[in-house]
Amino acid sequence: MGVISFKCHTTDEAFLTIASDTTAKFNRIRFQLSAGQCPNKQLQALWTQYGENDFELLVVKCLEYDDPAEDHTEELETLCELCLIENPQAKRI
Repeated sequence: MGVISFKCHTTDEAFLTIASDTTAKFNRIRFQLSAGQCPNKQLQALWTQYGENDFELLVVKCLEYDDPAEDHTEELETLCELCLIENPQAKRI
């Protein structure tokens, strides 16, 4: 659970989003990108132009929590905002 990033090596652009299940979220976004269906048009354009191999997929920050069944959306959003402040060039997916 945390903030994930898709970073294009060629342009050095990073795109962040939150994930309660990081593996599932990476897979979902990769599927959207492969199908040309990503809601972030800039990320989609870079993916189409440079291909999947030009991207680094990272877990930027992990959220520490006690109860995995609890809804941590608010905390994840706050964590994502902090990551965006730390990296002003990054954008949201």
